[in-house]
Amino acid sequence: MKKLGTLLVAVSLAGAMLTACSGGNSSGNPGNDSGATAKPGAETTEQPSGKPVKLDIIETGNNLPSPDKDIIKQELDKALNIDLNLTVYPAADDYNNQLNVRMSSGNFPDLFMVDRQQLIQFSKQGLLLDLTPYMDKLEQTVAFIGEDSVKKGMVDGKVYGISKSPQIPYNTLWIRKDWLDKLNLEVPTTVEQLATVAEAFTKNDPDGNGKPDTFGLTGGKLNAFSTVFGAFGVGMPGNFYEKDGKVVNALHEPAMKDALAFIKDMIASGSVDPELLANSGLQHQEKAIKGQAGIVYIDWPNMTKEQFVEQIKTVNPNAEWLQIAAPSGTGGQFDGSWDIGAAPGRYAIPKALEKDPEKLQRVFDLLNYISNPDGGSLLVQFGVKDTHFTLEDGKPLMTDKAGEVGHSWLYQFTGRPEMEYLQAKFAAQSAAIEFANDQPRIEALNGFVDNPEGYNPADANRYMEEEIAKFIYDKRPLTEYDDFIKTLETSMNYKALVDSAMEQLKALGYGD
Repeated sequence: MKKLGTLLVAVSLAGAMLTACSGGNSSGNPGNDSGATAKPGAETTEQPSGKPVKLDIIETGNNLPSPDKDIIKQELDKALNIDLNLTVYPAADDYNNQLNVRMSSGNFPDLFMVDRQQLIQFSKQGLLLDLTPYMDKLEQTVAFIGEDSVKKGMVDGKVYGISKSPQIPYNTLWIRKDWLDKLNLEVPTTVEQLATVAEAFTKNDPDGNGKPDTFGLTGGKLNAFSTVFGAFGVGMPGNFYEKDGKVVNALHEPAMKDALAFIKDMIASGSVDPELLANSGLQHQEKAIKGQAGIVYIDWPNMTKEQFVEQIKTVNPNAEWLQIAAPSGTGGQFDGSWDIGAAPGRYAIPKALEKDPEKLQRVFDLLNYISNPDGGSLLVQFGVKDTHFTLEDGKPLMTDKAGEVGHSWLYQFTGRPEMEYLQAKFAAQSAAIEFANDQPRIEALNGFVDNPEGYNPADANRYMEEEIAKFIYDKRPLTEYDDFIKTLETSMNYKALVDSAMEQLKALGYGD
């Protein structure tokens, strides 16, 4: 279905040919402990000086300790014979300003974080190193991040960025089991039952205070209905995904109108948070904790972390929140969409660094080392073995000194094995983490799609959100849905996006 192997073989072959043509060479893979201090191959004309090589890296982040207290930096320096100078900017705007100044002035960092648009912009300006010829030197990194992540760093068929390994889904439905018990209701397993329970939570006084002060479902805007869309077998509006061997757009799915009609009926019954589309931040969580809502679509940390568990107990000691599976419907059972094309972050190397092969090799060494599951990856996840964590039956257990390396995530330039990491860091939440990850999801591909010229996503998304709100709040009849699509495709140039997306995704091996 997905020609991942073909892609990587092509990239590797291209790299081998380009390297051979340019008279380059590849050194051994430094992705293990014995290769941690790997130097360029013996046949390279440039020889290492023996002094630590300075590496300048910038990204967004916070809480980075000073170098003399930064244990992660010290361990990386020692393992790789480098002097790593990491600079983090708490605000994204500050980071982007600094990056633009440095890129325009030629004062390039040796490794730096970029979003997708920056990757495209800088690569087309000739400022980024084309990594395609160097893929043989990044074997450990590629094995760690996965072949899908390699795609996320590609522009026009060439690899310009290293994308972090993928994350896992956090969101599920949570329901007040004590309210179910009070009203003699079962956990809903179908989308119709979900609607029935939501209405009962609104109208049948589940908190027993004699006041009409509760409602059924809340969440972060339209995401509250993720499982409803999933029950009809469609992704969130605007999602691209594979279905029956073809790439489709959710808005063009016949069942999309059915899903919107179902949601409209839920809202009309009064069982949905009346401020749903105005919710921002964690307002939906606050409403759940306060006892206003009995069902919430939310991520596991904001229901299971100790401070929130304490808040729930303080407000109502009898409140019992239960994490539940997505309800089934005519289109299947999906806990919404999960964008497998989205990258948690990506890093680029300046083209100028090809003039300094020793430093370039150290950047490769660093990426490979922190991508080694038996070496540097554990360091940037958990700190120093037997100080900040121990291994028991191969699984990391945090010690009471783990707080010394709470900043280690700043050094996870290639990501982390998310499930293992979270279960080690949040052992008390392990069951909720696994439950959320195991839910079936529609695999959206939007992260792989770049906007074509002439398409303004801000305008199109605003129009899409406004009109869908009208449909579900019965301000515009669903009989006009096709007119909505026509206006979106023409006036908002959405057809250009769809046509371009189909071409881009086909080139990556998706669909027929």
